[in-house]
Amino acid sequence: MARPSTRIEGLRELEAALADLPKTTGKNVLGRVLKKAAAATVADAQSNAPRDTGGLSASIIVGAKLNGRQTSLNRQQLKNRSGVEMFIGPSYEKGKGGRHGHLLEFGTVNMPAQPFMRPAWDANKDAALRTIADDLGSEIEKAAARLARKAARKAAKG
Repeated sequence: MARPSTRIEGLRELEAALADLPKTTGKNVLGRVLKKAAAATVADAQSNAPRDTGGLSASIIVGAKLNGRQTSLNRQQLKNRSGVEMFIGPSYEKGKGGRHGHLLEFGTVNMPAQPFMRPAWDANKDAALRTIADDLGSEIEKAAARLARKAARKAAKG
């Protein structure tokens, strides 16, 4: 089955504009845009999550960190730390209720799968990409304006 292709124009220009910002500011801009793009997927995953599962729905978050085991499994992908990555899924923090999310998503020998993350992603991936494409430019402009105001204040002080 062939995957439909998506084409977005102007990403090279956005990348160049990001390169003009300080590295930390650029990462913060990307993080804000990615969190906004992930919001619809999180909402769908929370509504799709099986009920009566110890707080699974409330544990679904957007975050930049993985737990220890996920980090070790994902280490090859995480070698390039110059970019920004956001992860969507159940939180594995103690008491949050998401520690068994993978068992429900994929099922076990004794329990059929009850997918909630994959359907949410499939339903929202195009909208997430569109949000990134639409909002990244304005976020870069806002960050550049903030930096210019800060530089002007600093110059006024002497």
